[in-house]
Amino acid sequence: MVQLVGSLRKELADSLSTCKVLVVGAGGIGCELLKNLVLTGFKNIEVIDLDTIDVSNLNRQFLFQKKHVGKSKAQVAKESALQFCPSANITAYHDSIMNPDYNVEFFRKFMLVMNALDNRAARNHVNRMCLAADIPLIESGTAGYLGQVTVIKKGMTECYECQPKPTQKTFPGCTIRNTPSEPIHCIVWAKYLFNQLFGEEDADQEVSPDTADPEAAWNPEETAARATASEKDGDIKRVSTKEWARSTGYDPVKLFNKLFKDDIMYLLTMDKLWKKRKAPAPLDWQQLENSVCSQQETPAAGLKDQKVLGVWGYCQMFQQSVETLRSQLQEKGEGAELVWDKDDPPAMDFVTAAANLRMHIFSMNMKSRFDVKSMAGNIIPAIATTNAVIAGLIVLEGLKILSGELESCRTIFLNKCPNLRKKLLVPCVLDPPSSNCYVCASKPEVTVKLNVHKTTVLCLQDRILKERFGMVAPDVQIEDGKGTILISSEEGETEANNSKFLSDFGIRNGSRLQSDDFLQDYTLLINVLHTEELERDVEFEVVGEAPDKAPPPQSNQEEVNSITNGNKDSAQPSTSSKAAADDDDIMIVDSEEEEVASSSSAAATAGSKRKHPDSETGETSTKRPRTDQSGAAADNDDDDIIALD
Repeated sequence: MVQLVGSLRKELADSLSTCKVLVVGAGGIGCELLKNLVLTGFKNIEVIDLDTIDVSNLNRQFLFQKKHVGKSKAQVAKESALQFCPSANITAYHDSIMNPDYNVEFFRKFMLVMNALDNRAARNHVNRMCLAADIPLIESGTAGYLGQVTVIKKGMTECYECQPKPTQKTFPGCTIRNTPSEPIHCIVWAKYLFNQLFGEEDADQEVSPDTADPEAAWNPEETAARATASEKDGDIKRVSTKEWARSTGYDPVKLFNKLFKDDIMYLLTMDKLWKKRKAPAPLDWQQLENSVCSQQETPAAGLKDQKVLGVWGYCQMFQQSVETLRSQLQEKGEGAELVWDKDDPPAMDFVTAAANLRMHIFSMNMKSRFDVKSMAGNIIPAIATTNAVIAGLIVLEGLKILSGELESCRTIFLNKCPNLRKKLLVPCVLDPPSSNCYVCASKPEVTVKLNVHKTTVLCLQDRILKERFGMVAPDVQIEDGKGTILISSEEGETEANNSKFLSDFGIRNGSRLQSDDFLQDYTLLINVLHTEELERDVEFEVVGEAPDKAPPPQSNQEEVNSITNGNKDSAQPSTSSKAAADDDDIMIVDSEEEEVASSSSAAATAGSKRKHPDSETGETSTKRPRTDQSGAAADNDDDDIIALD
């Protein structure tokens, strides 16, 4: 007769009490996961998260309370989880998982790693560390009512990077509020601003500078003090953005100077943010008005919606749209609210103007009204119950691994609506590793098409190796028979090379570069394919994939169907390029699921037909991106889905 301890076999229960597991991320999924782990019987848990608790987290991250705002998520999650099981041994790290201290040896001490992340950079890194350490990894993510859990094991399953990923559509709140680096960050900010001024106020959609930004204050006590100060500000009573706007009578000039001058000047006082970034440049209405009087702006050519106006042109658009929206609000009466609609001209004008003014402040190229409208997309909220379901599935897959039943592990999709078999949860067999993967193949190798006379060493390091191939601290050697070091991870050693072109080092068509990341225990061989025929704004192409553009290309229908894990935070792990991500939130889960099962079908297949047997029926179905909007979850009329927590 099988001995049971609770609902588990005795052998498994004993294993749980002795095995050591790592949880990466203590946000939406992470909170639910920690609670589940201690209640299931796991006794030795380590959790890491760089982020601090924001008041907007409290509606779904149930290990946190109002008194915890400004404190470390990992530390508070540990303390709260211990109340469920005081005998558990939990270690918390308020740090980035991409910190070199967490090397391969650190990962090797765990039997299992569980990701509860919200951004691709950290996911890629943990994926590589688990491959190097040969430790099973359970990956997960949610987007609104959709979710996914999968298992990654070296040599047995696809790794996280085996299939190409669509452009990420999730952004950290501190990036939106403090350090935007892409036009979409400014567009999301402008949509939030519309709701703060004219619509339903939401704590998740704050637009003023984020004083509790983890990058601005790395010391937890300092971060908590900043958060408390932002609530009190001495004896000054804080009022909402809408209340303040009402007190000014929605005066466009006062709104302009507050948003684009005063708030930007306040951001400049957070000097840690600008050590490695170009600082924003505040705008002043009076100065702009005076300067435009002395020099006439040249009208932009082209169709009205496709014109990119000058700064003063967007100032006038901002003024006119605020006046129109103010009138609409007054007509609706006291306590009325407006709802943003991309097809409402004044609402669209407001977002276009506000977004472009912010782009200009942060040294980005401004966009036409047409571009802004096409990028605005849909916002997917974080759903607490989705996080709970996914966290439960992570534990179930973990129990299979610890029972030695890795072959019974599955990729599981959580759908918004039942599929044809009336199921919300759809398990699919795990895919084997891709022989062409540039991460988990036995000898990773890629071919990159670029112009050696125009590509600098810094572009190779930052745009290609770090951004595109996810390396943290690459060392690059030219295979020229001399072992020439092109890039060194040792600070200052090859800095003089940064501004030089690849051709200056004899790199030409057919040259080979060996790139090593010792932290990730990862080596990539790069074949250089020289070309002078790249499209405009395309810096390089990975052969066999769509070109990487700057700015990224507009998303297509495939991206509608991918799950994007977003929270208050995301594209970079935080405003810090090495942050360890926070929330639930929404990984980009590029999944391949049977076509009838979910709206999250196979962005990863990039149009190729692959057949997966259903884990219960054994039937196979060709999976491909949907081409219509009839799917259960395809109730949006925008292709560009932005998932935000």
